[in-house]
Amino acid sequence: MRQAILRSSAIILVLFLAACSSGPQSKPQAQAQEYPQPVFTAERLLPEDFHGADEVSDPWEGMNKRIYNFNYHFDQAVFLPVVRGYKAVIPSFARTGVNNFFNNVEDFRTFVNSILQFSPKKVGQSAGRVVVNTTIGILGLFDVATKMDIGRPVEDFGQTLGHWGVGQGPYLVVPFLGPSNLRDGVALVPDLYVQTQARDAIVPDPWRIPVGVLSAVDVRANVSFRYYETGNAFEYRMVRWLYSTKRKLDVAK
Repeated sequence: MRQAILRSSAIILVLFLAACSSGPQSKPQAQAQEYPQPVFTAERLLPEDFHGADEVSDPWEGMNKRIYNFNYHFDQAVFLPVVRGYKAVIPSFARTGVNNFFNNVEDFRTFVNSILQFSPKKVGQSAGRVVVNTTIGILGLFDVATKMDIGRPVEDFGQTLGHWGVGQGPYLVVPFLGPSNLRDGVALVPDLYVQTQARDAIVPDPWRIPVGVLSAVDVRANVSFRYYETGNAFEYRMVRWLYSTKRKLDVAK
């Protein structure tokens, strides 16, 4: 009896092992890894000439960071208090008129650079804006050209150099002005000259220095960026990358 039980148990065990060995076979490893490619890959989303935040040329990083920090302290001690006082004293409609005036001067800069870029469409748009706003808009205080659907391209000498193949060069932080690069830093000189000549053609001599100061205040009042308030621990690198990328887009447009 005991032998019969052992014999039956052995037969059951053999049958069980046979059943396990004949169960569903797993797929080969090669087939198990044949997953579809994701739709949103980096290669598909990013342009071929994409550069990361650490790939911007910045050989003068130590100097640039010190200037960046200086700009922050100047902004806190001088620029922002003046801007707050400006907004508190000057009503909104008057600030709009001031901004329109300086935009009209900037449109003349665009006109000159559009000629240098051989861009007839931008030449016509910028010239049309300057003529309309300087006359009907009373020296540019009223933006009549926009209401007439005249487009407003924005061009500077840095974009002109880029248009003709000049690269950005190393990143550069300009005192008081902020992020730039070697090409755009050099281009500031002819741009400031053109804008100063256009402004001085309108503004009488005794008022030129106060109007120049007002121009700087107007620019800062219309820029929402505040140093070290982005919430990014790597703000310097972020601003450097954003500026460099924006300038590539400005030249390409």
